[in-house]
Amino acid sequence: MCARAELLLLELKQRVVCCIDEAKAKLHTLSQDIWSCPELAYEETKSHDRLVEFFRQEEGWKVDSHFKLHTAFRATWSCGAGGSRQQQQQQQRRLNVGFLCEYDALPGIGHACGHNLIAEVGAAAALGLKAVLENTQEELLPVQVQVTVLGTPAEEDGGGKIDLLREGAFDDMDVVFMAHPLQDDAPYLPLVAEHDVTIKYHGKASHASAYPWEGVNALDAAVLCYNNLSVLRQQMKPDWRVHGIIKHGGVKPNIIPAYTELEYYLRTPSRAELLVLKEKAEMCFRSAAAATGCQVEVVYARNAFDNILRNTTLEDLYEKNGKSLGMEFTTDEEVLNNASGSTDFGNVTFVVPGIHPYFYIGSKALNHTEEYTVASGDDRAQFFTLRTAKALAMTALDVLLQPELLRRVKQEFTEAKLKEERTLTGEHTEQSA
Repeated sequence: MCARAELLLLELKQRVVCCIDEAKAKLHTLSQDIWSCPELAYEETKSHDRLVEFFRQEEGWKVDSHFKLHTAFRATWSCGAGGSRQQQQQQQRRLNVGFLCEYDALPGIGHACGHNLIAEVGAAAALGLKAVLENTQEELLPVQVQVTVLGTPAEEDGGGKIDLLREGAFDDMDVVFMAHPLQDDAPYLPLVAEHDVTIKYHGKASHASAYPWEGVNALDAAVLCYNNLSVLRQQMKPDWRVHGIIKHGGVKPNIIPAYTELEYYLRTPSRAELLVLKEKAEMCFRSAAAATGCQVEVVYARNAFDNILRNTTLEDLYEKNGKSLGMEFTTDEEVLNNASGSTDFGNVTFVVPGIHPYFYIGSKALNHTEEYTVASGDDRAQFFTLRTAKALAMTALDVLLQPELLRRVKQEFTEAKLKEERTLTGEHTEQSA
């Protein structure tokens, strides 16, 4: 990269910081409006409307409400859109940079995972990048650019990004960014593949004292299923997880239960291993039915969450930009190596290269607690939230202004995806042998 280009990049990054700071009041209001009205997955109508209104009030954005899903939206802005139709047709395909917003809450405790801040980060990064690019001479940019903000509902339950992937919402994106609040700053944390499953046992009711032999006990099947899975843990890999509950165990003690239902989450570090675990778990489900004479239904959730496909090129750029803004990234090995939760962003990373860094919000409260709900709505979170948005926008500028970096990002994505596909094929073949 020549000295002139380096100076331009540095100048644009400084301008991004200034532009986001100038918009901090309205961004804070946006976040507070979402935080003050928590809505569950696929029901985020007010948050959707607020974000749509926010971008419609900003000059230059084309906004699509109810985009593909009822509570999803898309806002796009393009530079270099002027000129005649012939000139536009002669332009090379625009580089489409995506920023994602989440805004669903948790039942009972509101925004205890800080999705109001995720929405704010996505909006702030997009506003900052757009403000800089529209005031930069087009001849100084190596590519034509489109900035896309995609509102993605239902991360906590259902997987709205997977629905949007199925509908083609990510098809024309080149790189995608989002960030998630936590207790530390980290460019990457391992998130695992996960699939929800419901197991339903159908037996036959009978009087539990007068003639129990006439019944077929669905609760026995549920208890056997639970115990089968508990025994399976002895042969599970250390980083596999199976956890669940009995949701319905019967009606009254003097009635042999005719119906029981369990819900489990199955998690593994990769989607290849998830297939293996699912096969083992299903044997536990079905053997319990066979032993008790019950019928069994095994119903998997519509969407399975994939692990995140890492892109270390983007991670390194984000970390460098974050450090320049004063971020202190965690070096705690327990934090960095502890695969725990899951996200539908993992599925996105198998289609588009992207990153999902974590950011400190001024509190050490744990996610999914009432304390974190308070922290995500606290004014102290604003400095850290906007700092994260700045780092994301600066990372996008790195990719936009340095074509060789974009090539590295895409090459790493292709190689990582191929490696995962080979692993997936190998695991399946091994299990079938």
